[in-house]
Amino acid sequence: MRKATEVFWYALGISLIVVIWGVLAPRNLSSITSQLTAHIYKDFGWFYLLLVLAILVFCIYLMFSRFGDVKLGKPDDVPEFSRSSWFAMLFSAGMGMGLVFWTTAEPISHAFMSSPLAKEGSAEAVKDALKYSFFHWGVHAWAVYGIVGLVLAYFKFNRGAPGLISATLVPLFGEERMRGPLGKWIDVLAVFATVIGVAATLGFGSAQITGGLHFLIGTPNAFSIQLIVLAVSTFLFIWSAWSGIGKGIKLLSNINMGLAAVLVGLLFFAGPTMYILNMFTNTLGSYISDFFEMSLRLAPLDKEGRNWINGWTIFYWAWWISWAPFVGIFIARISKGRTVKEFLFGVLFLPSLVCFIFFAVFGVSALRLEQLGIAAISEFSLETSTFGVLAEYPLGTFMSFLTVFVIAIFFITSADSATFVLGMLSTDGLLNPSNSVKIAWGLIQSAMAAAVVYFGGTQGLQNMLIIAALPFAIVIILMGTSFLKAVRSEVLVPVKKERVTKTTVVSDRKSSLQKKSLVDN
Repeated sequence: MRKATEVFWYALGISLIVVIWGVLAPRNLSSITSQLTAHIYKDFGWFYLLLVLAILVFCIYLMFSRFGDVKLGKPDDVPEFSRSSWFAMLFSAGMGMGLVFWTTAEPISHAFMSSPLAKEGSAEAVKDALKYSFFHWGVHAWAVYGIVGLVLAYFKFNRGAPGLISATLVPLFGEERMRGPLGKWIDVLAVFATVIGVAATLGFGSAQITGGLHFLIGTPNAFSIQLIVLAVSTFLFIWSAWSGIGKGIKLLSNINMGLAAVLVGLLFFAGPTMYILNMFTNTLGSYISDFFEMSLRLAPLDKEGRNWINGWTIFYWAWWISWAPFVGIFIARISKGRTVKEFLFGVLFLPSLVCFIFFAVFGVSALRLEQLGIAAISEFSLETSTFGVLAEYPLGTFMSFLTVFVIAIFFITSADSATFVLGMLSTDGLLNPSNSVKIAWGLIQSAMAAAVVYFGGTQGLQNMLIIAALPFAIVIILMGTSFLKAVRSEVLVPVKKERVTKTTVVSDRKSSLQKKSLVDN
């Protein structure tokens, strides 16, 4: 702990206060944070929709502007990881286990339980279900991660700044302020959001693995089994984080992307293959054609529609924003040597396409079973809905065990990435934080997840995450402004110097010609 900074101790203290609150008074925590969350949904829904769309537009502008050729690093820097390993790590950190958790549950919910526009169970509801799943897990989410990761990578590798959120705001506020209390509290906010978000994810992940084992082999669906799952996972993700990015995290990410591809391929061929292809193609078209309408839909005159948007779209936007410090810092850490254009293309479009494929295969397979009356997937719990779908198709048992394995590794890769990032934020932005700090954060996250799940405070933690997202949304705006100010000086100043040089050369040439003419005369 000798390298731990004040940010570590402040964030640790706040996290422990929240955990103790959740343990001693979980209903009180849930009640108070639910009221604050409701106000955020009501008063700032418009802000979240406009902000996330603006971030996406800004990212696309950067890709195709003169800034797209700027390299993240020195001119002779080369990428540390191959494209496949780089993509595997950024995808595992950014979505990972949450994707497997929701690929079945979300389309089923939109189609048969709470439809965004149409009557539940109708053909329109089924089409909207997949379209909104694409929308929630597509380029909007990855744009939030992308802008934070890009800004952090630029300031770290081009300006030599520490790998801290506060360090990216120096062009706006000055180094003295960012080294002072204001900068420290910005970094504490990033650490707090990461700890709470990962703790909630650990709770969800251990619950899904426990539910899957109960569904497959009949183990008790009890807290004791969930605690064992959490303990084993904690050991593995701490080992992975301790091994470093180039070993443990890279290895697990590559393995998991390969296994996930096998799982999707098996279900694609075992499931309703042609229906999946038709629905994927049709949904991709409707997603593109209705893109801006969905991006700005707030339903101010429809109370039921507004409640749906609050519970899904705005919740997701706030969730992505709150996860942006962790995912952004991790993506930045592994992206040295890539250009801005390559970085944004790899972060925005490729992961979105993979998410679309996951939702098309798992979601359509589930929707088909419900439509034909073969299985009532909507009656399954969130944790077991995926296993209920797989059980109805050939190789279902094998795919279910493979799913448990994939969830477990996604679970571990998300947690080890977070542990590594928390170590960076707690040691003044070191690219390779000390093992003692990483181990400490790994244990803290797992202890928080275990305590909160046991005492029923998970909803309170989710609400706390949404609350933390609002101030960090302002930080993201400042980060984008600061980046634009800094990168303009890098790109435009050399251009001006080149123009001045060319003008001087032309002027000297004219003067020489004039002198020669006078001599000849």
